[in-house]
Amino acid sequence: MKPDLSVLFSPYTDPESGITNYLLNKRVAPVQQGFYFVNTSFSADNRFLWFYCAFPPAGHIDWGRTLGVIDFKEQTVNHFPETAFGACSPLVDKDGTVYWATQRVICRRGPLPDDTVEIIGELPEEYFGERAIKCVSTHLTFSADKKELFLDCHAGNLFFVGTIAVATKEFRLWKTFDRFYNHGQMHPSDNDLVLVAQDHFHDVCTGVKTVYEDRLWLLQRSGDFRPIFPSPTKVTHEFWDSNGKYIYAINNHDQFGGPGIVRITPDPLAVEIVWKGYHWHAKDFNHGQYFVCDRTLKGFFRGCPSSVHFLNCVTQKEVTMISHNPEFHTTGSMYHVDPHPHFSPDGSLIAFTTTVNGRADLAVAFTKDCIAATT
Repeated sequence: MKPDLSVLFSPYTDPESGITNYLLNKRVAPVQQGFYFVNTSFSADNRFLWFYCAFPPAGHIDWGRTLGVIDFKEQTVNHFPETAFGACSPLVDKDGTVYWATQRVICRRGPLPDDTVEIIGELPEEYFGERAIKCVSTHLTFSADKKELFLDCHAGNLFFVGTIAVATKEFRLWKTFDRFYNHGQMHPSDNDLVLVAQDHFHDVCTGVKTVYEDRLWLLQRSGDFRPIFPSPTKVTHEFWDSNGKYIYAINNHDQFGGPGIVRITPDPLAVEIVWKGYHWHAKDFNHGQYFVCDRTLKGFFRGCPSSVHFLNCVTQKEVTMISHNPEFHTTGSMYHVDPHPHFSPDGSLIAFTTTVNGRADLAVAFTKDCIAATT
């Protein structure tokens, strides 16, 4: 369906580019954010659009945000406080059902007010127990056959990854590590392959930070584990192409002819730049035909100023969607208020977070407007 944005949203036209975005004006929480860019927030038919909610000073980037959902057919917005989730774990299925991770279980519920929560996975005592749980899943992803969900975990002084079987609740350990690997993303067509990222982590007792050295790794269900690059390589914010042939990542270093968004072919290894410049997060549609990205304006910090952009790879032209998201902070807590733009499954819509009104708002734009501006 083509959502009607005239009821629940207010138009905002960027003063520099002329692109019109639509900001959700129905408030169910003081902070309303788009999803982290890896997982779409739309149902396949565009009827339902999920978003993150926060109630300052409660909650923070790791635990305590909740979910709201827009029903474009009924033109309603609902908030479900029972959906308190960890990290950026929520995952929306094609029918609008949402999955999320808490500190003890994996849950799901439908998008309608009368739907109830179902626990579809319990975290095993031998790995979690009474340990301090830092992460259960950065962002849940399905296996290709949709029978499993992938978890990247940090509990106490343990680092490990595995899957939860949706039908049986069984947890299967894939591998343990001596440091944190997260941002796990199951391959779109191979049930036994996962992309994981070596990441920063803090000692649970002292808070001392260990920085990552070599970002991208491939993990097989068998336990085979290897870096993608032959020598330590620093990129960020990686994701699979929808057919799994490529991996995209942000390269803000002087490598591969960069900086720019790079497209990586894992085997045999090849790297090419698809969008030059300094970027923050990015997502593509239709195998790299179109991209959206955000950029920091004055260097990175939580709540830093940012902008949002669209690239038409057919014409090699880009347009700014939001030229200036003002700096945004909340007292006592951090909510990861980055734009994180991403497409709907059919590519017709773009969702992201904006602060142009001095608060964290969910925003939506029509892709066709961006295509018209770059043709």
